[in-house]
Amino acid sequence: MKTKYIPLLLALLLLLTGCGARQPEATRQIFAMDTVMDLYAVGEDAEALLTEAAQEINRLESLLSRTRAGSDVSILNETGTAQLSDETAALLDAALHYADITGGVFDVTIAPLVEAWNIHGENPRVLTGGEIAALLPLVGSHHLRLSGAAATLDQGCAIDLGGIAKGYASDVIARLYRDGGMTGGWISLGGNVYAHGTKPDGSFWNVAVRDPMDAAATAAMVQLSNQFAVTSGGYQRYFTAGDGTVYQHILDPKTGIPAMSDLLSVTIVCGNGTMADAYSTALYVMGEAGAVSFWSANRAEFDMILITADHRLLYTPGLAGRVTTEEGGAYEVQVLS
Repeated sequence: MKTKYIPLLLALLLLLTGCGARQPEATRQIFAMDTVMDLYAVGEDAEALLTEAAQEINRLESLLSRTRAGSDVSILNETGTAQLSDETAALLDAALHYADITGGVFDVTIAPLVEAWNIHGENPRVLTGGEIAALLPLVGSHHLRLSGAAATLDQGCAIDLGGIAKGYASDVIARLYRDGGMTGGWISLGGNVYAHGTKPDGSFWNVAVRDPMDAAATAAMVQLSNQFAVTSGGYQRYFTAGDGTVYQHILDPKTGIPAMSDLLSVTIVCGNGTMADAYSTALYVMGEAGAVSFWSANRAEFDMILITADHRLLYTPGLAGRVTTEEGGAYEVQVLS
């Protein structure tokens, strides 16, 4: 089997057109949470702030990683019970909320399936029907119980915060930017982008939504200020089996197999990075009809950009005037009503 990895950083690229900052500015690149992360800040003490931001990201990884020994998550997975940090407990509580509101389409207890498929690893494999049937009963938010910071997990079950941890990290770093008095800047934690403040000329930042059919192309541009944009799509990580079948990395917790979506990518735009991360994954699994229905019921919380397998680019009315595409591009552009 051949594994192909496309860095999540390519999912959303921040275009720094016209930035020309007059105030102190700083940039930083780190590798954490299994992805390349880029940070840019404008304001007094920008360099010190990015040092603190990098330290915060590494600290969060030490708490939330499924594979790092001694993390809150690994201890809970290994022992079935753990006294978590207040921060980890709060994030797990949020994860349970998103599991409930998405009807279980977003579910952090999917870890047994993630580990078995190993699409993120060096030796992914295709599970048999019998293996999937044996693992599916271990998946479901009812297996995880929280009482304050005390967590209990049923035997054989495990959690994976890969669908929400970077979103939470972006929330934490966004608070640093605000509290640190940064006038502008951005962070790109893989496919999780936060645009802070404005460019020096007062205009919004331009965030490029990658064309899922062409790694070198942009499908759309969206203007953001003090908002998060998180993209999920099957093109980001996948592997090709010996028979030529492509298996993408986002698993459907209902079926135990990689999501069979009619969407190529989902971009969630809102003021909450944690929610955007969870929703981008869930709505990709739901497919177009499910994603539109979910947005219709929760439209006050977020906007979205959908790119469909039949070459349409859909965006919600809240992004009107902020989304641009190239004339004659690969996708038919439609505004959702």
